[in-house]
Amino acid sequence: MEQQPSPEKDKPEQISAVYIRLRAVIAAAHFHGIELDIRDFAAEPGEASPSPATIVRWLREQGAVAKGMRLRWQYLVKMGNTPPVVLLFRDGSAALMVRTDPEKGIVWLRDPLKGEGDHPVPVDQLRLMQVWTGDVVLIKRRRDESEGDARFDLAWFAKMVLREKRGLRDIIFSSMVLSILQLFPPLIVMQVIDRVVNYHSMATLVSLTGFVVILSVYEILLSYGRQELTLVITTRLDARISLHAFNRLLALPLEFYERQQAGEILGRFSSIFRVRDFMTGQLLNTLLDLFVLFVVMPVLFYMSPTMAWLTLAAAGGIGLIVVIMLPAVSRVAGEQIRTEMKRNATLYETVAGIRTVKTLALENPRREEWDERTADVVKWRLAAGRISNWANTMVMPLNMFINRGIILVGAYLTLTNSSSMEGGALMAFMMLGGRVASPLVSLARMMESVNEVTVSLNEAGMVLNQPTETRALTTGMRPVIKGALSFVDVDFSYPGSTTKALSSVSFDVKAGTMLGLVGRSGSGKSTITRLLQGVSRNYQGYLRLDGIDLREINLHHLRRSFGVVLQDNFLFRGTIKDNITAGRPGLTIDDVVRAARLAGAEEFIERMPAGYETWIEEGSTNISGGQRQRLAIARAVISDPKLMILDEATSALDPESEALVNENLQRIGKGRTMVIVSHRLSSLVNCDQIVVMDQGKALDIAPHSVLLERCEVYRMLWLQQNRHMPNGGMPTGPLPEGDDA
Repeated sequence: MEQQPSPEKDKPEQISAVYIRLRAVIAAAHFHGIELDIRDFAAEPGEASPSPATIVRWLREQGAVAKGMRLRWQYLVKMGNTPPVVLLFRDGSAALMVRTDPEKGIVWLRDPLKGEGDHPVPVDQLRLMQVWTGDVVLIKRRRDESEGDARFDLAWFAKMVLREKRGLRDIIFSSMVLSILQLFPPLIVMQVIDRVVNYHSMATLVSLTGFVVILSVYEILLSYGRQELTLVITTRLDARISLHAFNRLLALPLEFYERQQAGEILGRFSSIFRVRDFMTGQLLNTLLDLFVLFVVMPVLFYMSPTMAWLTLAAAGGIGLIVVIMLPAVSRVAGEQIRTEMKRNATLYETVAGIRTVKTLALENPRREEWDERTADVVKWRLAAGRISNWANTMVMPLNMFINRGIILVGAYLTLTNSSSMEGGALMAFMMLGGRVASPLVSLARMMESVNEVTVSLNEAGMVLNQPTETRALTTGMRPVIKGALSFVDVDFSYPGSTTKALSSVSFDVKAGTMLGLVGRSGSGKSTITRLLQGVSRNYQGYLRLDGIDLREINLHHLRRSFGVVLQDNFLFRGTIKDNITAGRPGLTIDDVVRAARLAGAEEFIERMPAGYETWIEEGSTNISGGQRQRLAIARAVISDPKLMILDEATSALDPESEALVNENLQRIGKGRTMVIVSHRLSSLVNCDQIVVMDQGKALDIAPHSVLLERCEVYRMLWLQQNRHMPNGGMPTGPLPEGDDA
């Protein structure tokens, strides 16, 4: 695991150099309105100091446009009115170049650890070259709509393809040359029949043989080069499309995933790869083959206008048939894709819930549903195959006429003296005519694929064109979080609901408070935690964190500043260490041990055979529920958040594990704000304040003992859970001092 600069591990001069370099990058980004958090940076393996490539990667991940390059002094000093440029030094540090004077041969550098108002220092070439590596990092803010934010449609794909202008230009040039070279074999056949065979000319045969060998060599080399270029471009497009599509998937809000079935999301997302295969495969190959038309057609019309028109007419008839069949093919293809997605959704749901399927013996119901989905897929696949078979059958006579019948027409024209063509010319026309018909037929058949691609694009768009959190994740304030919370008349309703989940909720909590949230199911407890995490931002009223409206805070910064533990926490397949550092890949093993000790997980981790390198299987089947919760708490506290949210974090635990986790929470809560949602009131007794929720309203907020006296709902919940205790666990003496309202 990569290490951040750490006082315990690195030498002081190393620490300061790396820190200065990162502060220089942060200062240059700040000039463009881009706020970076040094804690988000993770170095590459083996790097003593961040390289230009690593810095550029970090900046691009944060939504900036960045470029690392090596410059000579004469070019650096000519960079006049430019934004701050990061100059990387040999000792691992950096400085900001803020001004240059080419006439005097001086650049002005500013210390990144000092403020913008600090006076820069003039440096000449001799002094700079003693410390400068020659590397610079240029940064600017992306002001136009990036490809990652644009709408997924055919225009987006076309824009992606056109980015490869240089490679496409080379492919087009090689295709044109190959098209010209393909004229010669039929012409050579014509010469062999008309000149060599008819006149028994050995000298002509030798000459033509040498010509064929040379042409073949050139054609082989050009074909190889074009195929190599095509592979490079399609591979780059494939990578870029996959990256953008997955980034868009990650940028979708949690509310979208909660409303949609996971299997259907995956099925629709996978549709993007059908579009990718079409754009980088069939479409590109067909367009390349079309270059043959521009070269061969003039030659065909020169050889025999009548036969050339017949060839074009037959190919046009094929296209017309395809166009007529298009609506039916489109409808059937769409149904086939949708039924396949539904079947895939059933498969995903079954695999994801296999534990429930096995424990409840649900194999037969799941098998019946799978059989129904498969029957639908087979039905529409058969329909698609039949309609495609009809189209191919209707096209076949015209295709056979192009490949076979045209020679009979040519022979008739020759016999009736309607054409001056000889036998060799007729053979040459047949060979060239086949080259013309092939791309035209491919173009006509490509239209069938266009319908399938259009359906796939629409299905993918239903996921990828949903509103994203990109703007909220990349813009907004990045304040230092202390943990003071303020709700002022907060109203919130879930999409499609007619009732309010929260209604005029108002309360204030100071930083460092342990706050409990209690109430019946559906009272709005978890909704409050969702708003705090920025999962839902379309609320009315004011929700402030340290006096700042939550909607004005950068969403990524907000979530990175929180520690969240849920009722059912997901652990990734990997080691215990990897799971604890999942949100902070740059932290060290010392940080992992510290977090595990704080969460009470160190004891059971050390008893495992591989310790922190113990592998956690998918579904966390090799650890207990209590162990999983403690690892989740360690993952939440490793970044030392000033505000932690625990939403029913102990409800699924046995009493022993719950007692251990609650004991750890008392220790974890020191110095930070804790928001704890729990149905078990006994786990909230030690909270500084408890908010009682009922039907979306905050009925009261006070410590436990005060609520027992004055809040009827809280007292009823307490009595329900403590019937076994004397007096229902109610205090019999006077209230302790300070526990008044």
